[in-house]
Amino acid sequence: MADYAGFHGIDIGGTKIELATYDAGLREVYRERVATPTEDIAAFTDAIRGLVLRADAALGSAAPVGIGLPGVTDSQSGRQLSSNVPALNGRQVCTMLQEALARPVAIGNDCQCFALSEAEGGAADGLPTMFGAILGTGAGAGYCAGGRLQRGRNGIAGEWGHWPLPATLAGLYGLELIPCPCGRTGCLERYVSGPGMSRLHRHFGGDGAEPLAIAARANAGDQVAQRTLAVHLDLLAHGLACVVLGLDPHAIVLGGGLSNLPHLYRDLPEALRRHLFAGAHPPPILPPRFGDAGGVRGAALLIRQQLKDKATP
Repeated sequence: MADYAGFHGIDIGGTKIELATYDAGLREVYRERVATPTEDIAAFTDAIRGLVLRADAALGSAAPVGIGLPGVTDSQSGRQLSSNVPALNGRQVCTMLQEALARPVAIGNDCQCFALSEAEGGAADGLPTMFGAILGTGAGAGYCAGGRLQRGRNGIAGEWGHWPLPATLAGLYGLELIPCPCGRTGCLERYVSGPGMSRLHRHFGGDGAEPLAIAARANAGDQVAQRTLAVHLDLLAHGLACVVLGLDPHAIVLGGGLSNLPHLYRDLPEALRRHLFAGAHPPPILPPRFGDAGGVRGAALLIRQQLKDKATP
């Protein structure tokens, strides 16, 4: 791997693009955010180019770029699918930006970048394996081993939110199987994400409040809110128990808006245990160390990892 003075990480969202630059010792030296041009590909490319060039100036050197982008990249064509930036859908975003920036570019989804950041220097630093599960507007994750992101054949390792809700739990709680934007029906994401918790609240007779409001009502004794949290916890525990059975991570780090709910760290391990067979023990459930800053940091780590891989015979 060439000796670079640093690495740029970019987190692309539907409303903002955030860049952070890290020196070779992973110390942050620059940060900037701009609004996301969502419909105009030329304006989008110009926004990225401007951010990178200003960051180069702050670093004093041109640096490679890692990008965290929601959605899926087709592993064969390289085209972006289901992005929250419509201008990028169907485009070979990595190739496009490599040409525009004249430097190496790596792209991973935002959940993978979150996991990588928490695996190296974050809440799971030094552990042999970890699973970084984001619970926000959706439910996704990344899986790391030895501090390295494991992406799998299609680059989608960690997409646990699109596992199906089991019929036993759907029947137990009288839940309707809801269509998912991925094209399938009954994906776990539709029940355990932030909007999923609000949907459960409506299902049990509530008004579909935001998760933090539901938790506050539950703490105040509201029975519908308490029922919502209990069922959400059980569904979440089922999904993460499947992760334990499949990957057996040494820790699960939570991210996204629901990671701010204290009861998950208190109650989730025991709830998870109920979905495991005897002798299987749930891993620690940990809050993130970097929080919202983890995406850009993980993106910078992603390009660093990719360049190391290419340099290794």
